[in-house]
Amino acid sequence: MVDLLDSSGVVWKIQLSGSPATPISIELDGEQMELIGVSSSADSRPNRMIIQDNGVEKVVFCAKVDSKWWLHHDGAVSVFEVVEPGASSSNNNEGELTAPMPGKILEVLVPEGAKVTEGQPLMVLEAMKMEHRILADFHGTVSAIHYAAGDQVDAGSVLLDLEPENE
Repeated sequence: MVDLLDSSGVVWKIQLSGSPATPISIELDGEQMELIGVSSSADSRPNRMIIQDNGVEKVVFCAKVDSKWWLHHDGAVSVFEVVEPGASSSNNNEGELTAPMPGKILEVLVPEGAKVTEGQPLMVLEAMKMEHRILADFHGTVSAIHYAAGDQVDAGSVLLDLEPENE
């Protein structure tokens, strides 16, 4: 399952299976979408994929700019950001954002005391030669930052504390 956040703040949960990749479930803001006759496959040319919808093939052009994916399909452009798995509140204390895997902090994007919005990138972690963005789980204030750029962290390390915004 992959969680995608689109540019309007809507969360898409997409589960793929098989080869060629076939979407087996899509949830849009918590509501299950019905998928009948839809499949996808990689194109032989870079930055392209083919979507088949009831036998009709359409090309989707894909481009990654920083942490966002831009998809061009049927004259429309959609922008998505992957919500990193495991980079969320720890089980012990709500508001503690933890490292999903061991790695190195590349960048701290906010200072202590910053007011942040749900889905806002807070840190960048390099793990397994990939960059992982640590995102805010909710609107709030960064109350503590436990690591700086260049620091090594273990899986499950508390990276920063986020206090919920009072409503």
